[in-house]
Amino acid sequence: MSRPLTVAVVGATGAVGREMLSTLERRNFPATRIIPLASSRSAGTTVPYMGGELTVQELKDDSFNGVDLALFSAGGSTSLAFAPKAVAAGCTVVDNSSTWRMDPRCPLVVPEVNPQALQNHQGIIANPNCSTIQMVVALAPLHKAAGIRRVVVSTYQAVSGTGQKAIEELEMQVRQMFNLQEPEAKVYPYRIAFNCLPQIDVFLDNDYTKEEMKMTEETVKIMGDANIKVSATAVRVPVFYGHAESVNIEFSKPLSAKDARAILSSAPGVQVYDNPEIKLYPMPIEAAGEDEVFVGRIREDFTNPNTLNMWVVADNIRKGAALNAVQIAERLVAEDLVRVTNRKAFA
Repeated sequence: MSRPLTVAVVGATGAVGREMLSTLERRNFPATRIIPLASSRSAGTTVPYMGGELTVQELKDDSFNGVDLALFSAGGSTSLAFAPKAVAAGCTVVDNSSTWRMDPRCPLVVPEVNPQALQNHQGIIANPNCSTIQMVVALAPLHKAAGIRRVVVSTYQAVSGTGQKAIEELEMQVRQMFNLQEPEAKVYPYRIAFNCLPQIDVFLDNDYTKEEMKMTEETVKIMGDANIKVSATAVRVPVFYGHAESVNIEFSKPLSAKDARAILSSAPGVQVYDNPEIKLYPMPIEAAGEDEVFVGRIREDFTNPNTLNMWVVADNIRKGAALNAVQIAERLVAEDLVRVTNRKAFA
């Protein structure tokens, strides 16, 4: 794209919004102007960018006039209200909420897996769920090699996935408990400090949570194969940054752990940390602040043929949110797709 590029970041004062700005800066995104947008409460404050500061503007109906790309990280209701207005103004939106993920008009994209889905977009590209992103980055090359039939995944998700208030609550509860005080639980239904909560988001009629069904439905859409079956259990754990996943994968044909290691070692966006002899495996404390998806504990499931187990870890704020959104934006620029082919698609 040869003309000057203006980028807006919606929800710029939140944890993911700030990481989006940091990622745009760190990756030298080709924007000539960055506009941070947020609610009226945050308007007038500043956010760091390129060694200086940008003044946050209030998100309004006309905020997208003259904007080419908008990265949204401000919640579903904000996205539902403002993303169509951005498209109507000729702006392409990369949205981090769950609002548009399963909308047939919107590609759901992980650049290492399905970049072709960006072709002929109609203005809104959905950024997948954080736990889905890291899983499919690891699954996609294995699916290509041996055809995945079924995935059973248990997640161990950091509190940063809930937002800044959850980070502060975990920190506060730890301090309260060390001072022999009763911990206060406001963000979660129970205390999260030194505890695990087998509930992320609300329970649905099938007794799965919304988070678990997101992983099921989004994986199928991203991988483009309705035959892949996914069953998930999502657990919140007392970790600040970094989601971990225990993944059991059944294939259509044999795939050894050795071959899987070799495939993943050359897969884009993946780092293999897997050597039991020296206790080498990925952990959230090592993935925090990193861009890659880390995979280890790759081993054959001796209870079921053509089945592997593996352990997948990634920074949920970076690859699970901000980085993936910026990578989508980079792809749009590189392939000259920063345009809206049908401004009436979301009218």
